[in-house]
Amino acid sequence: MRIFRHHMGLPQDARGAAAAIGNFDGVHRGHQHVIDLARGSAPLAVVTFEPHPREVFAPDAPPFRLMSPEARARRLEKLGVDLLFELPFPEIAPLSAEAFMADVLADSLGLTQVVVGTDFRFGKGRAGDLSTLTEGGARLGFRVTPAPLLGSAAPVSSTAIRRALSAGNPREAAGMLGHWHRIDGPVQHGEKRGRTLGYPTANMGLSGLHLPKLGVYAVLVDVADGPHAGSYHGVASLGVRPMFGGNTPNLETFLFDFEGDLYGTTLSVGLVEFLRPEMTFDGLGPLIAQMDADSARARAILADV
Repeated sequence: MRIFRHHMGLPQDARGAAAAIGNFDGVHRGHQHVIDLARGSAPLAVVTFEPHPREVFAPDAPPFRLMSPEARARRLEKLGVDLLFELPFPEIAPLSAEAFMADVLADSLGLTQVVVGTDFRFGKGRAGDLSTLTEGGARLGFRVTPAPLLGSAAPVSSTAIRRALSAGNPREAAGMLGHWHRIDGPVQHGEKRGRTLGYPTANMGLSGLHLPKLGVYAVLVDVADGPHAGSYHGVASLGVRPMFGGNTPNLETFLFDFEGDLYGTTLSVGLVEFLRPEMTFDGLGPLIAQMDADSARARAILADV
C-alpha cells in the first residue's frame, strides 16, 4: 500500500482510483463495508484526514481515537487497500464543498468512484452532504455510491465501540470492529519493576488514544518486527499502577513463555477479556499471588480464542 499525505502533483498511477472517504477510526465493520463497496476494476483507495477533524475543532476534548494513524494504515493494508491518502485537514477544512469536489476529488485525485456513508458531510461549515456529492460527481466525472449504516437498532459506530471499551466489554467492541481492539506502538523503557516480581513487561504509551476501562486484560500480542516477530498470548495491565503511585496511564504486557528483549520493537496488543479492575495490595506477596491468578485465568481464556 502506498501512502500519500498530500493531494497535489500525484504520479499518474496514483490517480483514477475508486475511493472510500471518511475518518475510519477503528476501521470497524461499517468502515469495512464502505471500503468493500469501492472494490472493483480501479485501484482501491481510502481518503482520510490528519489530524482527525475532531482534534482540530475540539482540541481540549479528552483523547478519543481508537487507533493511531500508523495502526489504521496497517489495518487498511490488511484489507487490501492500494492507496491511502491522508490529507492534511487544516488545509482541507477551509475549502467549500464545491472546491473539495472539484479541486481535490476530481482534479487532484482523479477519482472514478467515491463511496461514503449516508451521513457524510464535507466542505466548510459541513455544507455538503450526499446529495451535493452525487450531483457534483455527475458533473465532474466520478460515480457516487452511498453506503448505509450497518445495524438497525444499534448501528455500528466508533462511538458505540468506545462505549463498550469504557465499560470493560472488549468482546462487544470486537463484534462491531470485526477484529480485536488493538493498541499498537513501540515498546518503551519503563521502571523495570516487573522483572523483579517475575513478570517482566513490555511497556507502551497511550497518548492520544481513548482509554478502555482501566484494569487487567487477557490479550493477544503480535510482535511486528525484530528477532522475536510473531504472535503470543499474554496478560496486560492498562492503567496508572496505583500500587506504586503512578498517574500516567500506560499498557504493561507480560508475554507468556517468552524470553528476549523487545525494546524498540512495535507491538500490537489485542484486548480479549477484562479480568479485573486495578487494585492495591498489602505488600508484594499478595500482588504476586494475584498476578499468578490473573495469568492462569488469561491462559485458560486464550486457549479457546
